[in-house]
Amino acid sequence: MALVRLKRAAQITLPAELRKQFHLEEGDYLEIEAVKEGILLRPVSVLDPQQARKALRELLDRVHAKLPPSEQDPKAQEEEITRVIQELRREDAAAHRS
Repeated sequence: MALVRLKRAAQITLPAELRKQFHLEEGDYLEIEAVKEGILLRPVSVLDPQQARKALRELLDRVHAKLPPSEQDPKAQEEEITRVIQELRREDAAAHRS
């Protein structure tokens, strides 16, 4: 167990062995949560919205190039994509809890 000290502006320094173990670098985000045993810090990924939008567009372009045109109207397609993304997020959250 490592001991850290609360510094000015409520900052702490994570021990090097933990930063290496969890592949943390300056600028990475940590989610913080109050739990029964104390405080839990959990690494999280945060994407730049513009970068994520560009990556999603590139992925959709590759997928659409291989599929026949959809019979769904654009609104139905968007609703289906939203549903799939929400389902994947729930699965990912459940996997991280276990």
